[in-house]
Amino acid sequence: DLLMSGEIMQSVSELIKRYIPLRVKEKKHGKVLIGTVEGDIHDIGKKIVAFMLEVNGFEVLDIGVDVPPELFVEKVKEFKPQVVGLCGLLTLSFEPMKNTIEALTNTGLRERIKIMIGGSPTDEQVAKYVGADAHGKDANAAVNLCRRWMAVSDK
Repeated sequence: DLLMSGEIMQSVSELIKRYIPLRVKEKKHGKVLIGTVEGDIHDIGKKIVAFMLEVNGFEVLDIGVDVPPELFVEKVKEFKPQVVGLCGLLTLSFEPMKNTIEALTNTGLRERIKIMIGGSPTDEQVAKYVGADAHGKDANAAVNLCRRWMAVSDK
């Protein structure tokens, strides 16, 4: 049932995107890179967050699931996002989140980006532990964090 609901959500989001006004599609507030960290293959929540960011005017690059730190580093270099979203549905994701942030720090990329984490076992305490800037408790919170970090007004 969960997999089927994920497929339905993906189909519905593609339909909805067709009706987004052209001005929203053309004007991008900034870039967000998002992925599920190494060792975790869950992506329904990540896809919902990516969709919500897109329909709110952000350019989003979803790099998938089970993403090793090295790929996050590579994609940050290529895509040049202002925000990176690390997703994980398992408590086992905490160490890969921390490792990914350390890899971004060691390559000098961390100082240029904001990092948010999300997933059902995450909270502000986990964000602090892994070295993230914030925890997005849901898709709306993720959008609001990006709006604040990129100084996007409500107008």
